Amino acid sequence: MTCKYRTPDDIFQCTMCGQCCNGFGGTYVTPEDMARISTYIQADPDEFIRRFCDMTGAGPVLTQGPDERCIFFDKEMQCTIHPVKPRMCRAWPFLKTVVTHPENWEAMASACPGMVPSVPREDLVRIVADHIRERGF
Repeated sequence: MTCKYRTPDDIFQCTMCGQCCNGFGGTYVTPEDMARISTYIQADPDEFIRRFCDMTGAGPVLTQGPDERCIFFDKEMQCTIHPVKPRMCRAWPFLKTVVTHPENWEAMASACPGMVPSVPREDLVRIVADHIRERGF
């Protein structure tokens, strides 16, 4: 019997809808992310944290605008920091949490039209874990 789901492309095709820029608990940013974005937008790193981040118990997350989307989302341009977007955004939807909690895939897929819902658990975990390993996420 052949497996229907073998590669990341079999379970996710980005539609550029911007739904991943909506809330979902915030976009965590690493020190490397903050340095890259600060340079890209020509902001002092300390100013970047004050203006564009909210602090959580787990670390800084990008602030959300009044529309509950990432502060760097623009309806016309989509992601205004796309060339330097945070690691979490580059990894989406192949997040480590999906390997340990595959049920998160279904929750994410309910808001993301590019994600295939109801991928068999073993296929999902294998594909996501392999993708993370290959990409260094």
